[in-house]
Amino acid sequence: MRGNNVKIRLLIGLAIVAFAFFKKCTNRETNQYTGRTQTINMSIEKEIAIGFQNRNAMANEYGGLYPDPGAQARVDMIGAKLVNMSMAKESGYQFEFHLLADNRSINAFALPGGQIFITNALYSKLDDAQLAGVLGHEIGHVLGRHSAERIAESDFWQTVTAGASVGADMGNLVGSMGQNKLLKNGRNDEIESDKLGVELMMYSGYNPEAMIEVMQILKAAAGPNRVPEFQSTHPDPDNRIEKIKEVIDSYR
Repeated sequence: MRGNNVKIRLLIGLAIVAFAFFKKCTNRETNQYTGRTQTINMSIEKEIAIGFQNRNAMANEYGGLYPDPGAQARVDMIGAKLVNMSMAKESGYQFEFHLLADNRSINAFALPGGQIFITNALYSKLDDAQLAGVLGHEIGHVLGRHSAERIAESDFWQTVTAGASVGADMGNLVGSMGQNKLLKNGRNDEIESDKLGVELMMYSGYNPEAMIEVMQILKAAAGPNRVPEFQSTHPDPDNRIEKIKEVIDSYR
């Protein structure tokens, strides 16, 4: 009887895993801006909706919006230039740029669909070209559909982990494999966004070398105790600088 139960669990587990792989295979598409094939399980319209639904809550986590209309206007102007003078204009995404009040966290990020954020702590360190580099990088995350891809990949690994748990008590091992894979993919996303950011800067007339200066600013801000690359979703700044130089050189 016990042997039958084990067989049934194994069959159920295998069925769950097979379903996860089938679903992943049917949700593959090629990104027109990167040329890379991705697993995506939502439309652009859904991405935009997620961004709109979460933008206020995200701003509140960083102390709300920075109360300086002039500074916000500068962010809007540079962001709009990057969008309107590049392929981002025809992408279908609805880009909005938000300067956050947080004066301590050096950070910038994008929600799905085009909601772009930068903290005042980072903004205050940047000239126009460097700010274009930061905003261009975040626009790159949107064009690269990185959030949508991570959501689909997370769903896949959660389903596979559930199947492994049911079928062979290997959920922890498979879950760990999934986390490592997601970390690696996250680092690749940063490199891809740097490349797209360089392209956007060049389309818009900004010196792409400023992206290297941004990496140097981030490296200095992180200090000597930054998280090792293999434990982080972000590559080491020195590695990013080398990749950015390669991209710039390729256009020359």
